[in-house]
Amino acid sequence: MQVPQDGEDLAGQPWYHGPLSRQKAEALLQQDGDFLVRASGSREGHPVISCRWQGSALHFEVFRVALRPRPGRPTALFQLEDEQFPSMPALVHSYLTGRRPLSQATGAVVSRPVTRPGPLRRSFSEDTLMDGPAWTEPLRVRKWSSSQPADLAHMGQSREDPSGMGASTMPVSALPRSGSEPVLLKAPASLGTIANSLRGSDGQLQAKAPTKPPRTPSLELPDVPERPPTYCELVPRVQGTSLSQSCREPEAPWWEAEEDEEEENRCFTRPQTEIAFCPPDAPSCLLGPQNRPLEPQVLHTLRGLFLEHHPGSTALHLLLVDCQATGLLGVTRNQRGNMGVSSGLELLTLPHGHRLRLELLERHETLALAGALAVLGCSGPLEERAAALRGLVELALALRPGAAGDLPGLAAVMGALLMPQVSRLEHTWRHLRRSHTEAALAFEQELKPLMRALDEGAGPCDPGEVALPHVAPVVRLLEGVEEVAGPLEESGERLLRTLHGARQMARLAPKFRKVAAQRLRGFRPNPELSEALTTRFLRRLLWGSRGAGAPRAERFEKFQRVLGVLSLRLEPDR
Repeated sequence: MQVPQDGEDLAGQPWYHGPLSRQKAEALLQQDGDFLVRASGSREGHPVISCRWQGSALHFEVFRVALRPRPGRPTALFQLEDEQFPSMPALVHSYLTGRRPLSQATGAVVSRPVTRPGPLRRSFSEDTLMDGPAWTEPLRVRKWSSSQPADLAHMGQSREDPSGMGASTMPVSALPRSGSEPVLLKAPASLGTIANSLRGSDGQLQAKAPTKPPRTPSLELPDVPERPPTYCELVPRVQGTSLSQSCREPEAPWWEAEEDEEEENRCFTRPQTEIAFCPPDAPSCLLGPQNRPLEPQVLHTLRGLFLEHHPGSTALHLLLVDCQATGLLGVTRNQRGNMGVSSGLELLTLPHGHRLRLELLERHETLALAGALAVLGCSGPLEERAAALRGLVELALALRPGAAGDLPGLAAVMGALLMPQVSRLEHTWRHLRRSHTEAALAFEQELKPLMRALDEGAGPCDPGEVALPHVAPVVRLLEGVEEVAGPLEESGERLLRTLHGARQMARLAPKFRKVAAQRLRGFRPNPELSEALTTRFLRRLLWGSRGAGAPRAERFEKFQRVLGVLSLRLEPDR
């Protein structure tokens, strides 16, 4: 058994109440979000999270995943449904700080720990981290250092008390121990239990050879008939373990699945209805059911997420979300039948693509605002804002053609960098050129000319170096959001290039799909970072759960004013 670190000791956590009955736990939970962790008496001391949600007391038994014993890693992992943690404090900290629901069925979110009134009578921290409850499984007795093998008469005896009476009458906690003394039994065990605990390698009598530990993690689930009906049902998923047919993990991610038919041979059919590719509503891992705009705790969590991932990993996350939002990957057969074409790249050029075009416009502008907020929200020293600028430039370089090839993502990041509230920060940009010269040169000499060419329809768009083409110009043109300005001849040429690019984009949609799937082959995204890049999450983050439903023009106008105030506060006008 590994000795837990200071911060991982379960008994040292104020929200852990040790052995506590269900009735006493429910009496301590007063408001929605209150929670505590207790050791269940009916489940042999298994840890249980008790919380109050929507006026009801809920109890979640934490599953324990036993691991093959190896030095330097825990003997068990702790899990509610999806994610596994090396300790109970790590599990509680993740759900508490991330405001994630304990289960998808209940949506219960914990926010306020209920601290215990005093110290625990007995520490269960080491027992909880073991492969099984220590008070129900006897410990294996060490062999005496003699030529005779340890027999059953030696079990539970000490050297000073050969009769064994001292070990059976004195409590274990009262017995002094040293490194050379044997481990004493907590209580006399039956003959059958002792025989199963002995090992042949120790020269002890045994009934049968011990069972080897499994090579793969095994999930210890309680027997269903003995489970109290008042425990909330959890649907855990363990990698490599299938609990049921309904929650079996796919062998490969959906973006790596083979196409069931050749898209090049499909014939056009009349669209039946307008289609959108937003994922279905699901409880957020980062936001609660109700949230205010720009919650500081959520912004702090997001900052940590992006700092944990290098620009290349973030670019692949953004490519995956953009491909799903554009309808390039993850399109179902039913969606194809309703929209009459095989991908969103074709649909957005048709009259029935009006809804999709509006969603893509919303996504582009929301991502740009979130990127600008990453810079303007840095109220600390100048170096912090310059580092945020450098991070956006490095992300844009990771998204450019030849790298991830996500041109919509590149356009959103460049939109944030070129936003007036950001470009006016003269001291910040000067510090970037002085401290991060390479990033500043790449922005001026490579990214800005590339973005200008893409907006004019003259940039790279061939499948291979591009996985997802630049859709913003044709979307703005078809929706009448942006008029082609300039002299008549130049504006006409630009209009023709944009329309020609849209036609090529629709014709080459199957090739773009293959390139995008190739870029994402073997990629395993972080669920929280993937959610943080979705349009729905960014909309709720920027405007709150109530303001997210306001008209689009009103929302963007209001947030532009917010960014203006932040920009003037950082660098006031002279």
